[in-house]
Amino acid sequence: MAKLGKRARAAQEVFGTASNVSVEEAVALIKKAASAKFDETVEIAMNLGVDPRHADQMVRGVVQLPNGTGKTVRVAVFARGPKADEAKAAGADIVGAEDLMETIMSGKIEFDRCIATPDLMPLVGRLGKILGPRNLMPNPKVGTVTMDVKTAVEAAKGGEVQFKVEKAGVVHGGVGKVSFDAEKLAQNIRAFVDAVNRAKPAGAKGAYLKKVSLSSTMGPGVSVDLTSATQG
Repeated sequence: MAKLGKRARAAQEVFGTASNVSVEEAVALIKKAASAKFDETVEIAMNLGVDPRHADQMVRGVVQLPNGTGKTVRVAVFARGPKADEAKAAGADIVGAEDLMETIMSGKIEFDRCIATPDLMPLVGRLGKILGPRNLMPNPKVGTVTMDVKTAVEAAKGGEVQFKVEKAGVVHGGVGKVSFDAEKLAQNIRAFVDAVNRAKPAGAKGAYLKKVSLSSTMGPGVSVDLTSATQG
C-alpha cells in the first residue's frame, strides 16, 4: 500500500470517515483541512442520473453565485463598432473580430470566457475545434451570444459560473475560495445545486440528483447529504 504524504495524512485525520454530512459540516471540514500555500478553490461534483450521449438528457446552464467565485475572470468579446466599445467599457479584457480570431488560431488563448454578438458567430464558428474542447465556445443558451454585451461581461466578471455535464453524467464547478466566510460558501454551494436542479432535462428518468461531493483543490472529497444541499 502506498505511503500517505504528510498533507494526505493530515487531511485524513480531519475528515475521518465523514460521509453524507450537511453542507455546513462539509465546508467546516474543507476549511480545516486546507493546507496549500495558496487560496484553494472549493469545488463541487454532482453525479446526475442522465446519459449526455442523448440530446434530451444534456445538462448545461449558468449560475450567478451570490458571493462570487473569488477568481479573476478574463473575458474576450467578439464585437465590432459600438458593441466593441460597450464591451471595453464594461471591463472586457480582449475585444476584437478578425484580429482576435487570428490570435486564437495562433494558439494564444488568454481568457476564461468568450462572448460574441450574433452577427460575428459565423466568424467565431471557424474556431469551434479550438474553443469547443475548452468549453469556451459562445452559446446563446448560457447568454454568451448576445447583443447585450455589457450585461454578459459584467456577469462573467461578477461571479457567473457555467456548467455542463460530462460523459459520465458528472457536473463540476468552482463555488468559491477556502478563505471565504463559511456561510457565504454554503450560499454559493446551494445556489449551484439549485441551478443544476432547475436545468433538469426532459429526458431524465429516475433519480436525477444522485450524489453531491465537495473538496478543495488539494484536499480529499466529502459527500454531502442531498437534503442539506437542496435546502433554501
